[in-house]
Amino acid sequence: MSAALAAPFRGAGRRRFAVMTAYGFACGLPLPLSGFTLRQWLSEAGISLGTIGLSAVIGLAYALKFLWAPLFDRALIPPGRRRGWLLIVQPLLVVAGVVLALSDPLTRPLATVAAAASLAFFSASQDIIVDAWRIEIFSPSLQGAALACYVWGYRLALLISGALAIKLADLWGWHGALLAMAGLALIGPLATLLAPEPEAAAPDTAGKNVFARLVLAPLREFLSREGAFTALLFIALFKLGEALAGVMLAPFYHALGFNRGAVALANGPISLAATLAGISLGGWLVVRVGAARALIGTGFAQMAAMAMYLALAVSAGAPRVLYATTLTEAFAEGLADAAFLAFLSGLCARAYSATQYALLSSLAALPLRTLGGASGYLAAALGWTRFYALCMLAALPAMLVMVFLLRRYPSLALASRERRLATAGVDG
Repeated sequence: MSAALAAPFRGAGRRRFAVMTAYGFACGLPLPLSGFTLRQWLSEAGISLGTIGLSAVIGLAYALKFLWAPLFDRALIPPGRRRGWLLIVQPLLVVAGVVLALSDPLTRPLATVAAAASLAFFSASQDIIVDAWRIEIFSPSLQGAALACYVWGYRLALLISGALAIKLADLWGWHGALLAMAGLALIGPLATLLAPEPEAAAPDTAGKNVFARLVLAPLREFLSREGAFTALLFIALFKLGEALAGVMLAPFYHALGFNRGAVALANGPISLAATLAGISLGGWLVVRVGAARALIGTGFAQMAAMAMYLALAVSAGAPRVLYATTLTEAFAEGLADAAFLAFLSGLCARAYSATQYALLSSLAALPLRTLGGASGYLAAALGWTRFYALCMLAALPAMLVMVFLLRRYPSLALASRERRLATAGVDG
């Protein structure tokens, strides 16, 4: 590595990247604790499928976080706007994790749900502030390296609070395993104590105009484009099948008789390796054919991969079928997500890229946090085989909308490819 390239990774620069990795860990750790790991706990406690399905609504804060994001840009709190807010939000997140760990979903399910919802809210708030810190502390040329550090920390945390937490429940019980996760959440405030405060402009105090300028103006710009509502319909529908299927995975595995070790292995290293491979191939496809066209192929691939759930439903709890199902579905999900995120990025105008991306990604998350709540009642009424057949069909409308979008509004649908080619200097 040349001296010029190595310079940002020395001294204070090295500390910033270390903090970025720690922040990635802190942001990834709470997600399974209000998602898959929580639903595994609820399943073992004998909670009904309908109630487990409703737990998807717990994470609604992740989809709506753009609503209170302007608050963190306006108020100044010692020892600085970013670190000050983090040192308020992160200890509250740890407390919510402790309360969740000490709750009992069998005797007081509402207390467990309230603790998980609080955890999700403080986690979503932490995401907002950490993203702002990253954007302000790193120069544009170092954003890619900073995000790489963030992703590695984030993925490691997902593995620990997902697969490892489930396995630790075998050794320490659920209360002990979740208390350990709450203890690991202390990495967040410790990183903040070591983090430098960015030099940022003074907060905007324009009052009522803040929301209009930061949220409504980017939204109006997007909606003024031809085909914008069709694009929004596609974004809202794309995750529908995945949302219904994913919420029910923990009780599905439990109903088939898989123990915690098998679930931890399937949703730990196997799932992680397959997801990373899928994302890599998906990124290559986007470069080759553009995000919109890649979405059609990868979306149908993800839809086809859901057929593995049907095979799993009639497998009589065979571990090899579980591992094959997890590997196939995780690979297909990574494949489709790479194209989907590139498509969302391509839709964002340069002047409003951060806000428009937040709004679009929030819309994509809404099916999981709203309609996903009905998945338990559907699974109870239909049975596992017909339920996962329905999940496959639920992915079809989005694909049909994308085909229509490509034919009717090609300039909008191909925006992401044109932007990538222009950035790379490729003759289109």
